[in-house]
Amino acid sequence: METLLALIPPVLEGVRMVAQEEADATKFAISDDGIKFIGAGIAMGLGSFGPAIAIGNLVGRAMEALGRNPEAQPVIQTNMILGLAFAEAIAIYALVTAVMIGFVF
Repeated sequence: METLLALIPPVLEGVRMVAQEEADATKFAISDDGIKFIGAGIAMGLGSFGPAIAIGNLVGRAMEALGRNPEAQPVIQTNMILGLAFAEAIAIYALVTAVMIGFVF
């Protein structure tokens, strides 16, 4: 969470630099397509961050549980695979959203 909060000032400064209205020839401008692709990249990056943390946490906890109770392997493995599928589905939703932002809208 601290990392995400630390990213806010540089992002705001970048937006402020892009939004400046200067009249000289070295003006930096981003087209509408560029902003769409930046938005798609941000959507995919943020949308895959949560599932990546969840998958790592889930597999790590499952390995700890298997180390403590190897007899419960079928139940633990079934629940782990089900949780992995749900976490991966959220990442796929983020991918679909990023593709829609980049190419449809």
